[in-house]
Amino acid sequence: MSFATTDLCDDNANLLEDGRLAVLPPVFRHFGRQMRFSGRVTTLKVHEDNALVRSMLETQGGGNVLVIDGGGSLRRALVGGQLGLLAQDNGWAGIIVDGCIRDTDEINSCEIGVRALGAHPQKSSKKGAGERNVRVHIQGVPVQPGDWIYADADGILVAQQMLA
Repeated sequence: MSFATTDLCDDNANLLEDGRLAVLPPVFRHFGRQMRFSGRVTTLKVHEDNALVRSMLETQGGGNVLVIDGGGSLRRALVGGQLGLLAQDNGWAGIIVDGCIRDTDEINSCEIGVRALGAHPQKSSKKGAGERNVRVHIQGVPVQPGDWIYADADGILVAQQMLA
């Protein structure tokens, strides 16, 4: 996987102009062993409840990136060490959480890329509330199932198509 988000922005200025390529605000922290990752988007919309996150990560990821719209909540963690390991073992390329994670030492030992707003020690509820594969907004940026994520040390891009 050889790309740089800076080059993708430079090479696709027309997509940035017309909205088919967007940059997520620089508010996400990096976790996991993979600083650079990309893949097709699978979405979840949840609020302080990670039962759907677990059920999604228990499936084969096929190199996809799970984008979790947690509403930006900083009150509970949506992903922990067990889920990080599930994501790694089931072939997910990465996870983006518009919210918090926990068990950062465990997640940092996983061979995936994770971006989250921060870490929080409190676990989430497990009622199963939420929606799968729906259009979400991550820090104000719309993300659709089937979009593409490109993440590296410089930022996170959301593209409506695979970028070369």
